[in-house]
Amino acid sequence: MAAPGRRAGGAGTERVMSKLKKSIENENYYEAHQMYRTLYFRYVGQRKFEELEGMLYDGAVLLFSHNQVESALDLSKLYVETLKEGDFKPEDSKFIKICRLYDEIPPDNVDKASFLTTCLKWSSYSPSSAHGNPRLHQYIAYSLWKQGKYPESRQHFLQSCDGEGCGSMLIEFHTNKGFSSEMDKFIAQTVFQYLCLKKHLVAAVAFYAYTQGHPRIQRGPPYSNPLLNFLWFLLLAIETSSSLSAFTVLCEKYKKFIDRDPQFIEYLDKIGQLFFGVPAPERPQGMFSGLFNSLLTAMNDDSSDDEGAPGPGAGPSSTTSQQQRLSGAPTPTAKSLESADLD
Repeated sequence: MAAPGRRAGGAGTERVMSKLKKSIENENYYEAHQMYRTLYFRYVGQRKFEELEGMLYDGAVLLFSHNQVESALDLSKLYVETLKEGDFKPEDSKFIKICRLYDEIPPDNVDKASFLTTCLKWSSYSPSSAHGNPRLHQYIAYSLWKQGKYPESRQHFLQSCDGEGCGSMLIEFHTNKGFSSEMDKFIAQTVFQYLCLKKHLVAAVAFYAYTQGHPRIQRGPPYSNPLLNFLWFLLLAIETSSSLSAFTVLCEKYKKFIDRDPQFIEYLDKIGQLFFGVPAPERPQGMFSGLFNSLLTAMNDDSSDDEGAPGPGAGPSSTTSQQQRLSGAPTPTAKSLESADLD
């Protein structure tokens, strides 16, 4: 008896889908939407999440294609609820569908942002992805890039692990929208923000992709642009676990170029705390924080340990290939960073 029941259920679903298609053909979109909702509640009660997932996605795409935005958006929301209720694993097949639905929602729709927030929350499966699955962020970043929404794309690239894609997007962003004088600042801000998120390898890949692919940047290192050289040395200092004194000297050497943007000081405060042992400030500081004063103080406190001592050994072997791509020469030690002419 069970098998005929399943066949009957399947035949019933086919009849409903046939009625749905006829409703669409007759432009009776309200009836079609209500039928989808009825099936949603029925399938949830029966815990038929696999069937429901495909049906809701297809229904939302169909209604979007007929410019029934509100009805399609409602089905899109039910689709995400189904992913949650059905304990679907965050994976590429679902990310592609979410990205398609997100693209279909008009930019001026008030629910567009909240829909994406709900999707990102569903995709968060561990504390390391509290802001959403990096892979989903990557899909959204590419979608926004294709639409020419570069600032929004950059924000999602920052939450992904795709430094190469981010660097390539920034090249197009700068060449299409930026001033010539901002060429170095486009990548500097992104590298600093990646580092503040503890993504130093992704930052290095983004820097490499940008500097190697930008038509106005001569191949390096070293580079003719001082700020690019600073970024290169900073990434090497992090990768080789250089000392606090090396970081301090590096910042002092390039201070006038760092001062071009007050926000760079804030980023470097955080980077110093994360990678070089700079003490966190006891009280909140303003935009012009005392980075260099705090660095010098910390360096003086530890000078007896740091002076003349080589930096710790290089990090895990998995970072070596990236280091070699970043540098065209042997990796400088902490001592060479302090004494070299970095300009």
